[in-house]
Amino acid sequence: MDYLASVRMALPEDILSLGALVLMLVAAWGGQRSTRAVSWCSVAVLLGAGIALFATPQGAAFDGLLLVDAFATFAKVLIYVAAAIAIVMAPNFFQRTSGDDLRPEYPVLILLSAVGMGIMVSAGDLLSLYVGLELQSLAAYVLASFMRRDTRSAEAGLKYFVLGALASGLLLYGISLVYGFSGTTLFSAIASSYGSGHSLGLMFGLVFVFAGLAFKMSAVPFHMWTPDVYEGAPTPVTAFFASAPKVAALGLAVRVAVDAMGPAVDQWRQVVIFAALASIILGAVAAIGQRNIKRLLAYSSINNIGFALIGLAAGTQEGVASVLMYLTIYLAMTLGSFLVVLQMRDADGQPVETIDSLSGMSTTRPGLAWALATFMFSLAGIPPLFGFYAKFAVFHAAVAAGLFPLAVFGIAASVIGAYYYLRIVKTMFFDEAAPAFPKNEGVVEGGLIAITALFVSPLGYLLIPLIGGWSMVAAKALF
Repeated sequence: MDYLASVRMALPEDILSLGALVLMLVAAWGGQRSTRAVSWCSVAVLLGAGIALFATPQGAAFDGLLLVDAFATFAKVLIYVAAAIAIVMAPNFFQRTSGDDLRPEYPVLILLSAVGMGIMVSAGDLLSLYVGLELQSLAAYVLASFMRRDTRSAEAGLKYFVLGALASGLLLYGISLVYGFSGTTLFSAIASSYGSGHSLGLMFGLVFVFAGLAFKMSAVPFHMWTPDVYEGAPTPVTAFFASAPKVAALGLAVRVAVDAMGPAVDQWRQVVIFAALASIILGAVAAIGQRNIKRLLAYSSINNIGFALIGLAAGTQEGVASVLMYLTIYLAMTLGSFLVVLQMRDADGQPVETIDSLSGMSTTRPGLAWALATFMFSLAGIPPLFGFYAKFAVFHAAVAAGLFPLAVFGIAASVIGAYYYLRIVKTMFFDEAAPAFPKNEGVVEGGLIAITALFVSPLGYLLIPLIGGWSMVAAKALF
């Protein structure tokens, strides 16, 4: 395949890269006053990249470095939507909180991170895997510490950077082992090496690669950065971390497991099952004692990654489709929850993050309370909300793959997680009212809360034929 054909197949990444470079120049010349213009232009660039996804030919680009298929397209749509929402929710937050901390570099960093995440889910080679992952991570380190005057934000960025460097080292060591014992970095050729017979070196490489990927998706036991970074980072950045990078990391893990290590499914399944069970238990138990809403949502994200990994553990086409379905619904629940958290402010407009401040919100801000209750019930997997179907999909895939005990354990553990979600609902509807949050959400933020709440409501079941059919087509591309 000629080089120009490969460039055309990577059109979404080309659009994002060129858009980020042009907008960086605009930010350099326009300064602070160009922030809103750059933000909305960044959303337009993401929209253009999303449209380009459906206009590019599918196949292997750059001699197999990038794989353009239905699976990558599905994951990139989720990534671009989450990135756009993270850009849209930022201006009002920074304006009310610090006045001048939002600079035009913020949306540009989101765009660059989206480029890295797009490469991650399209990776067909260990080199493109690492390049995409590091491009995403480098932008994320800066975003975590974006509030320059906030010590918590600076601390979050430093912790994320140090622990991220450790995870990158583990991943690189795993990549070197896989390359050393297979003699190649292409996923298709690595799969042949795993299928040719047992190799202790390849097995160790498998473990270290999955360890590095587990850090990026904040799966146990590589979750330690998540609560501190989520709490310290600005809320729009936390919403971004809890959504788009999760999709990219889990999408990359699925591609590596199925494309590169498919013949070794019995080996990597053990690693995935352990990470799934540990994430579900720790995410549920550790969240019970939290008093900060952002820390609670951090443990919630760990818990939800555990449920999504149950679908991956199945190792089947149905299992991969259930992971994509779960990520789609999880994205709406999480972004909706953080959009509500953005409205938690005191009379001076400063962020309030304690769960106690939600007391009696059903009387002071009933619309906001019902929206958050919808997200909490859905995250808990309580029918008839759409979050129930997400869990049902992964459990059904696990049972169909013969992993009945895993599904039973996941169902039992979901009861533990339901406790802290219901505690928030109880605080909002049955506790004595705390001071009301001022009504300062913008039209865009209020509209996004309404859209995400409707999506995770029982109305979401109407979209099952569309999302389920598309996720099955995307999963089939890997098999």
